Amino acid sequence: MSPPIAEAKLGLNYPLYGADFDPQNSSFLLVGGGGGEGRSGIPNKITLLNASKKNELSEFINIDLSRDEDSVTSLAIAQSTESWATVFAGINSSSAEQQKGKNEHLRSFLLEYPQKRRIGAGESTAEKKPATESTGVPPKGETKALGKVSLFKSSTAAKKETFQRVLRLSKKKSNGPRLGAIATGLAPAGEIVLFKADTSRPGKDDIRGRIQLEDKEEAADVDIIELDNSDGQQNAKFRVAYCTGYEVYVTDVDYDKKDNGAIAPPILSTPHPDTFASSKARPKFRCIRFLTPQVLLVLQNQPQGKGAELLLLEISGMITLRKKLHKKIKSATALSVAHLDAASPSEIDQHAIAVAGADTSITIFTVDRFTSSPKGRVKFRKHTLLPNVHPTSITSLVFSTFTQPTTIWKETPAQYLKLASTSIANTCVVHTLPLTPYPSPPKPDTPARYLLAPPVRSQISQNVFSTIIALLAIGIAAFFLQIFTEIRGGTPEYLGAKGWLSERIHGWIARPYMFEDRIPSIASQQISVASTAIETPLSKVSEAVETPLQAASSAASQAQEKLGLRDLIARRNIGSDTSDNANEGTDIIIRYAPSEGGETALSAELRDASELVQGEHKAKKWEELAHHEKETWKKRLLDAGEWTIEEGESVLKGVFFSGLAGTVGAAVGG
Repeated sequence: MSPPIAEAKLGLNYPLYGADFDPQNSSFLLVGGGGGEGRSGIPNKITLLNASKKNELSEFINIDLSRDEDSVTSLAIAQSTESWATVFAGINSSSAEQQKGKNEHLRSFLLEYPQKRRIGAGESTAEKKPATESTGVPPKGETKALGKVSLFKSSTAAKKETFQRVLRLSKKKSNGPRLGAIATGLAPAGEIVLFKADTSRPGKDDIRGRIQLEDKEEAADVDIIELDNSDGQQNAKFRVAYCTGYEVYVTDVDYDKKDNGAIAPPILSTPHPDTFASSKARPKFRCIRFLTPQVLLVLQNQPQGKGAELLLLEISGMITLRKKLHKKIKSATALSVAHLDAASPSEIDQHAIAVAGADTSITIFTVDRFTSSPKGRVKFRKHTLLPNVHPTSITSLVFSTFTQPTTIWKETPAQYLKLASTSIANTCVVHTLPLTPYPSPPKPDTPARYLLAPPVRSQISQNVFSTIIALLAIGIAAFFLQIFTEIRGGTPEYLGAKGWLSERIHGWIARPYMFEDRIPSIASQQISVASTAIETPLSKVSEAVETPLQAASSAASQAQEKLGLRDLIARRNIGSDTSDNANEGTDIIIRYAPSEGGETALSAELRDASELVQGEHKAKKWEELAHHEKETWKKRLLDAGEWTIEEGESVLKGVFFSGLAGTVGAAVGG
C-alpha cells in the first residue's frame, strides 16, 4: 500500500494556465494565467506561491499584468538563486498591436524573493525579520519586468490570433548552457523557435534555429534534453523532440550554431484508417517527454473520446511499450515526468510519470530500468490515482526537481517529490509524494537513494519467484486431488481425509478403497497363465491358449463373490446393475454362519428380501433389530473389516441381517 499523500489547495482570483517549480527549491511554485484582454473583473497575473507546507499553500509575490493584453499562456523559471529568479512567460500583446504586426509574446521578469528566504548561515531569524512579519503578514519581494520580444515570424493571416502555446526549457545543469523552445498556437503554419535560455532577456540574437511546420500544422508539445557528449559551455549539443497531432519528430541542435532546425522525417506517424472504415478519425498525440536521449514518452488520445494511451518510443521509431489509461479516462490533457536519477550505472533508474485526465483525475506511474542496460525490459507500474483533483479541466501539470541527498541516511530527513496542477477553475493543488529509500533499509553511514516506489524485480529473480509460485500451486492442487481420491476410494488413505468429514457428509460422498479386499487383477492372472503356457509341451498349446480366457472369467467370478459390504451399499445407492450375477436384487442381505473351525463366516449379496433361501430364518432390517442384536452385528462387521465405527450406523440402515437359529441368543448369552 502506498504511503498517504498530502494535499494542499489554494483558490486564486483568476484562471490558471501555467506552472513551474523553482528548480533550486521546491518550496516555491510559480503559477500564471488570467482572464485575457478586456475581461472586466478578471485580472492577468503571475503569482509566486509558498509550497513549503504539505497541507497549505500561500501567496508570496503577485505580478499584476496589463488587462489590455492577453493572459499568461505558458510559464517557466529560467534561472534562480537564493535571492532572486528570472521568469519567462508567454503573453500576447494587445489585439491592436497584433493587427499592426507587432506581438511581443515572450516576456521576462525578475522576482526578488522575500527576505525570509535569504537568511544566511550564522544569521538569526530575528536579525533578518522584516517589520511586517510581526503582524503576521508574509514579507513581500520585489518584481521587475526585464524585457519582451517577438521571436515568431509575423502572421500573414487576416485575423492575427497566433499565441505562444508551448514554452519548454532544458533541465538546468550547474553552470552549463540551457536551451529553450517556444511553439505557436492558432498560426496559419506552425513554428518552433529554439533560443538560448541562459540569459535574462532573450532576443533575436539568441535564436538557435527555427522549425517551420506545414500549413495548418501545430506543435502539440515540445521537449529538450542535453546529450551526454556535451562538454559544458564548449560544443554543447541538445536533442529536441516535438509532436504534431499525427507525427513525432526528433532533431539534434548544436548550441553554438544559429541555423539549427532542419526538418527530419518523422520517426512515428499515425496511419490513416482503412478506406472502408466507418470513421476516418485518427488518434492524436497530445504530449511528449524525454526519458533518456534514446527513449521518449508519448501521450496519445484515441478519437471520439475512447481513451488515452502512453507509448514508450525509441528514437529509431520503434514502440517498445504501451500502457492504456483507465477506461474512465476518455482523454488526457497534461503530462509531467520527474527523473529520480541513479547515483551510478549499476543502480536502477526510475521515472515518475503523472497524467491528467479530462475527468480531472491524475494518474501517477513509475517506470524502472537498469542504467547498465538502457534497452533492458521496463514496465509501467501504477503508483496511485488521485480522483477529482479540480472542479474542472486541468491546464498544467508539473513535478518539482528532486536531487538525491548526499548526507548519510541516518542524518537525512524524510524526502518528498511534489506535483503541482492548475485548472481554469482558479485552483492550484500541490500533492506531496513520499519517497522511499532504496535498498530498504539502507546502510546508516552511507547516503541513501530515494525512489517513488521500490523497483521491480530483476528478470532472474522474477523467474525464480514465478517458478516458486507455480510449484506451490501444483502442490496445493495435488494435495486436494489426493484428498478427493481418498474420499472417493481411488487411493489408500495416506492423509486420513475420510476422518475429516462429518458423519452425514461421509455417508453421502465417501467410498471404500476399491482394492481394499486385495482382489488379484485379471492382468496378473493372465501373466501367470501365460508363463505357465510357455512351459507346457507343444502338444498342449491349444489348452494353454484357452487358459487366459478361463482365468479372466474365473477372476471376474471371484471378484463378484468377494464383493464387500461397502461396494454393495455403493451399488445400491447409485442403482448399478451387473448382469454377471442373476441373483442380484435391490436389497442387501448379510448372512452369518459359524464355520467348522469356529471362525465367523459372513456373506453379503444384493437380493429381494422376499426371496430368501429355503431354510433361512426371516431376515430383519437394521431398524428392526433389538439393541443387543445391533451390538452383536456391529462386532461381527468390525471383526470382518466390513464396517468401522467412524462410518456410523447410518450406512447400515435398510440392510437386512439373517442368522441361523439360536445364533443371536448364543452370542448374547456367551
